[in-house]
Amino acid sequence: MSELIYPRSPRETMNGWHYLPRYIDKIRLQLAGKLHPDYQENLGRAFDGFWLKAAGVTHDQFVEVVKNSVTDGEVCDWVRQNAKRTDAEKAVHWQDVLSRPLASDPSAVARLQMRKEQAGISHRAEITCFVDLIDADEKRI
Repeated sequence: MSELIYPRSPRETMNGWHYLPRYIDKIRLQLAGKLHPDYQENLGRAFDGFWLKAAGVTHDQFVEVVKNSVTDGEVCDWVRQNAKRTDAEKAVHWQDVLSRPLASDPSAVARLQMRKEQAGISHRAEITCFVDLIDADEKRI
């Protein structure tokens, strides 16, 4: 597979949930056989897993929702009905994502620096979290 199709930014929102549109894109790409190998290892894990935990949904359950929908609106309707969280709970989830890597986790801090070096952007001091790294690596910022 040579063509890399980027999922939406982690900053995109749906029904008040940051990251959700990106996760939907990754699932749709996987179902179509077009998810680049760089994304496959963490499908349903890492930030996907953070969203799943916050929403109270399993990866397999959500894959079925996306598989059986045609539009984002249908997925959004399902999320609205099945992942009922307050705006405050959604904000806590997003702040948790934005706080990664945690300053108290030296291995994660080192991993961010290593990934910046691998992406050729180690000189960019404004990239301080993995969300920034994703957007920079995918040429959004």
